[in-house]
Amino acid sequence: MISAQIAGRLEAAGLDPDHVERVVRLALDEDLDGGVDITSVATVDEDARAVADFTTRAAGVAAGIPVAAAVLDAVSGGAAEIEFRAADGDRIEPGDVLFTVSGRTRDLLTAERTALNLLSHLSGVATVTRAWVDTVAGTGAKIRDTRKTTPGLRRLEKYAVRCGGGVNHRMSLSDAAMVKDNHVVAAGGVVEAFDAVRKRFPDVAIEVEVDSLDQLLPVVEAGAELVLLDNFTPERMRAAVLLVGRNEPYGRTRLEASGGLTLDGARAAAETGVDYLSVGALTHSAPILDIGCDFRST
Repeated sequence: MISAQIAGRLEAAGLDPDHVERVVRLALDEDLDGGVDITSVATVDEDARAVADFTTRAAGVAAGIPVAAAVLDAVSGGAAEIEFRAADGDRIEPGDVLFTVSGRTRDLLTAERTALNLLSHLSGVATVTRAWVDTVAGTGAKIRDTRKTTPGLRRLEKYAVRCGGGVNHRMSLSDAAMVKDNHVVAAGGVVEAFDAVRKRFPDVAIEVEVDSLDQLLPVVEAGAELVLLDNFTPERMRAAVLLVGRNEPYGRTRLEASGGLTLDGARAAAETGVDYLSVGALTHSAPILDIGCDFRST
């Protein structure tokens, strides 16, 4: 069980402690594979104690500090003492200590890699997200994630996106509708697909993907409040914004650019007037942020 202190930290960050505990347990079970940390058990006295600093080696944005702490908390049975020295969402520089933990040396050694895997990955997602957010600053466009996430880590990866200043798209297939090209084929048309979803699920949010300007206005006229512009060039994005307008009768419609977006071209896309840039790379291609665990004697 995660201790009440760490659970409180997770809740304060907007994370579900039970979910985090399941992720942590799965990761630890994978690492130990039903056995023990044989190297640490063989080389470290059972009563030995140590202090470790989790220190960043590169500039970036922190995310997952309480998640990494939950790993150490779980391995130590709540006995590890953790001093938090940074918060998720902070911009961090090489040499910054994110948190310090003291406890049984064996526990720290066993938990080290699992904690770093989660912390480095989530901080990498937050760092990439912040780069996109900074690039489009002042345009009014927001950076949004997708469902292109690591199985089992979606909630944590989307949390990391928020730490980096991005906003979340739907969390699952059941909390919003996304009418894509294959749905359009199955339904016999883009408007037909939108109408079918609205009839079956009248209260859910619906986003409709279009790949041409010809499809845009009929979907908007049908009542779509969010339209995804798939693989539009900036010129076509600008035309879509002008076509829909920001006044009645279509002022409520928001536009999201998706497909083929790069960081170099992000500002040009954002300056067309679209509301969102959808970026799968935030989660599926983010490199880890280099973070280390430095031991020192008590």
